[in-house]
Amino acid sequence: MAEKTIVTAAVVGAEVTRAQNPAVPYTPQEIARAAVDAGRAGAAVVHLHARWPDGRPSQAPEHFREIIDRVRSAGSEVVIQCSTGGAVGMSLDERLGSLVDGAEMGTLNMGTMNFGDEVFVNTRPDLVKVAGRLRERRLVPECEVYDAGMLDTLRWLLEKGHLAQPYHVQFVLGVPGGMAASERNLRFLVEGLPEAVHWSVAGVGRFQLPMVELAAPMGGHVRVGLEDNLYAAKGVLAKGSDELVSLAVERVGRAGREPATPAEARALLGIT
Repeated sequence: MAEKTIVTAAVVGAEVTRAQNPAVPYTPQEIARAAVDAGRAGAAVVHLHARWPDGRPSQAPEHFREIIDRVRSAGSEVVIQCSTGGAVGMSLDERLGSLVDGAEMGTLNMGTMNFGDEVFVNTRPDLVKVAGRLRERRLVPECEVYDAGMLDTLRWLLEKGHLAQPYHVQFVLGVPGGMAASERNLRFLVEGLPEAVHWSVAGVGRFQLPMVELAAPMGGHVRVGLEDNLYAAKGVLAKGSDELVSLAVERVGRAGREPATPAEARALLGIT
């Protein structure tokens, strides 16, 4: 039987706004509710950013603590993954504020890149620092790969001992400035992984669900949610990340696979 598919829900991100989709959550209470709803829809992992009440991106530890406390108080067992990406322009120390007690995974962005009209800075010393902090906190890293050269950086981190299993690789495809979301690119990236490791794909915008349909038969895992895509169908705004999770679960089933539970995801990802 094929390995179960980990569905990750990225419920808010740092860029999307309520002006684009009224369902985008801002407050810790709203973000926690979105995470709980995504878990009920079939997500095993929730990828967290935080916001100030006016919608500005936040990496304030107190915001992440409140979100996590609210998720657990609601009885949800989803795996909590906190973003160290923050928003473009934040200092690295500010971005690391997300790694609070209760987090189980943290992201490790694999390099500097054009991100739309801005530059997302992640120097090699930055990567070493984030990897070290994740190791200190005993969090499983999720390595965010936006372009092919970042696989060489991943290999360098492994060779230098800055990173070791367990870790997870997340291909984020379709960001302007990164690799396009296409079958050719995804297969190329998977073939270029430096060792056998669990991987997932997130397609940006209209490519989100097509990437689910592509990755599931390949044995990969998937990420959906309002961070990356605001629409459930062409011209139809999603009512929330939970709706996008439900659509992903449906497509995973069509591929002959089952969504993993949070406990199964922890076992697959090496979370103890």
